[in-house]
Amino acid sequence: MKHNGYRLVSGGTDNHLMLVDVGAKNLTGKDCQIALDEAAITVNKNTIPFETRSPFQASGIRLGTPAVTTRGMKEPEMAAIADMISEVLMDIKNAEAAAKVRTRVRELTAKYPLPY
Repeated sequence: MKHNGYRLVSGGTDNHLMLVDVGAKNLTGKDCQIALDEAAITVNKNTIPFETRSPFQASGIRLGTPAVTTRGMKEPEMAAIADMISEVLMDIKNAEAAAKVRTRVRELTAKYPLPY
């Protein structure tokens, strides 16, 4: 996400959760959550330190790695996911772009099925 110009509120990835400041790109966490859900990427809107928006809108999104590491994904897949997230958020109102990313998400997750 940092490579794509987003600020990680913690400054890095010290643990399995990341809080990404989308407000700096004039986006709301709520809008990002909805758009990414259309692309089959689950995130949660989240307030950030010194939040200026309502918690119902928020200026951040929370990303967690357990859902992908459980499938066996590693750093290359994480970078691809970050690129997919950024692609959706760059044109947040574009349903066609979200649909294209959704196809890529399904292709990626098919390679890494959930363990039973």
